[in-house]
Amino acid sequence: MEGRSKSLTAIATDIAEGFVIVNPLFLKKFKDKELKELHEALIKKERQIRAEPFPFNDALKIRQRNMKLQRLTQAMVIIKNFMEGRI
Repeated sequence: MEGRSKSLTAIATDIAEGFVIVNPLFLKKFKDKELKELHEALIKKERQIRAEPFPFNDALKIRQRNMKLQRLTQAMVIIKNFMEGRI
């Protein structure tokens, strides 16, 4: 995407934090190559979150962690379906 002001890693972080919502309108501005790179960035971010130590006694942190993972998983499914529909 020409004129993109953020790296794909930053976009993946924003998706995990809930600042960006992934939908077909958001994905239209990406080219196929960039969508694949964004998907890979989401996978890396998911691995990074799963690698963090699990907060066993803190319910709020567990909830935040699970919400991040849920947002990333949902974004990956939407991107995958969007890419299949483009072909």
